[in-house]
Order: sequence, then structure tokens, then C-alpha cells
Amino acid sequence: MFTPLHDRVLVRRIEDDEKTSGGLIIPDNAKEKPQEGEVVSVGAGAKDDAGARIAMDVKAGDKILFGKWSGTEIKIESEELMIMKESDILGIMA
Repeated sequence: MFTPLHDRVLVRRIEDDEKTSGGLIIPDNAKEKPQEGEVVSVGAGAKDDAGARIAMDVKAGDKILFGKWSGTEIKIESEELMIMKESDILGIMA
């Protein structure tokens, strides 16, 4: 598997429904990519000026919300994932 370095996070997008509330099917080219995801793995954390690790606030399994233009899309073992800095994550969903 893949382990991100420093303060980076590996994220799997959570796909939205492909229908509107009225039952209309939304074609792939008209859909926006979801901004919700599940954390797959996290790095060890960045280091401060003294060299001490800064603990990560997210962990594998957390459901998160991230910015629209956040992260870089990558493909690992035919699965499309995203890698982003922890600071790109807006919050953890309950």
C-alpha cells in the first residue's frame, strides 16, 4: 500500500447520488466531483522548527470535507485516490 509522507493525507472520494431529488439522472460530464472523502492513510506529521513531530488531527477512517481545488489525483492499484496536505482539509464529519 501507499503511506504519505509528513503532513500529507491519502483520501478516497465519497461519491454522491447520481440522481436529483426529483429522480433525474445526472450525466457524468455535468456532475461536480464530490468534496467529501474518507481518509485512507496519513503521514507521520510535519516537524516544527525544533525538529519535534506535530501530531496529525485526522486518522484513517475519518470522513472529511475538503476544498474544491484541494489535492492531487493519483491512481494506486487501479483505484483513483487523492493526496493532499492536512491543511487542505476543512473538517471532520461526525
